[in-house]
Amino acid sequence: MKTILVTGGAGFIGSHYIRHVLQKQENIKVLNVDKLAYAADLRRLSDIESDKRYTFVHLDLSNKAGVNELFNKYKIDHVMHFAAETHVDRSINNSFAFIEANILGTYYLLEAARPAVKRFIHISTDEVYGTYTEGCAPEETVLAPGNPYSASKASSDLLALSYVNTYKMPIIVTRCTNNYGPAQHQEKFIPHVIASLLGNGKVPIYGDGLQERDWLHVEDHCAAIELLRHKGRVGEVYHIGGEQTRSNLAVAKQIADLLCKSYELLEHVVDRPGHDRRYSLATLKLQKEVGWAPKVPFDEGLKATVEWYKGIITK
Repeated sequence: MKTILVTGGAGFIGSHYIRHVLQKQENIKVLNVDKLAYAADLRRLSDIESDKRYTFVHLDLSNKAGVNELFNKYKIDHVMHFAAETHVDRSINNSFAFIEANILGTYYLLEAARPAVKRFIHISTDEVYGTYTEGCAPEETVLAPGNPYSASKASSDLLALSYVNTYKMPIIVTRCTNNYGPAQHQEKFIPHVIASLLGNGKVPIYGDGLQERDWLHVEDHCAAIELLRHKGRVGEVYHIGGEQTRSNLAVAKQIADLLCKSYELLEHVVDRPGHDRRYSLATLKLQKEVGWAPKVPFDEGLKATVEWYKGIITK
């Protein structure tokens, strides 16, 4: 029975992945390690707390001694590294927290995992490329992070890949587009728009709102990562995206339509510093090598997500 270490498993994507893997496989153990910062919530996993295959450990990855103790205590076969500080606005105001969590935490994890781990999936982001103006960026695109968050993720990506070359660690790096779905923290764009409109509050739209993002349903993301855990090639970078690019303003208007709210609640505000104009990733490599393709159309996924938040917020 393999043991999978999931870092950041109380977060949005990590919690969905834990549920996904436990539902898909019987002969597996999952070790969820999370420092339980503001965006984490163990209630996301309340339905599997009693599953004997699941264990939670409260740990900050920037605690070197704690990380080493974790690997001494448990026989860990695979590492799925989701844990990260992720919110761009917060990185602009307090960049050190991102350096500590995303770079130092990843370093301690790599060092502790190096002697014995059989597979290490490092989950990253399309933001490491900065603005990509036309088409979809391939995996060979030059890194050009434009804010402290994306710079910290690019740094951790390169660190992880260096361990493949230097120590022959079995590492794969994935870079995903913007995720959405149930149980995402309300600081993120889609849940923030939903919550604000449900309360008839103003929704701040940065600049002209024409910044474009490619939206990926969290369940499609989890399915891709699980395929890569089994079939991905060591030392490779894989893009995971929905290939459903839309402007922030268009998504906000679509949510307003679903909630029957006025566009007058969408308020344009001064753009944030270093705001990337467009992200979009090519996913052909992933599709050809492991047979993955996104299954959730954006319109369908967004409607279901809005209904989920309606049920939570209006209770």
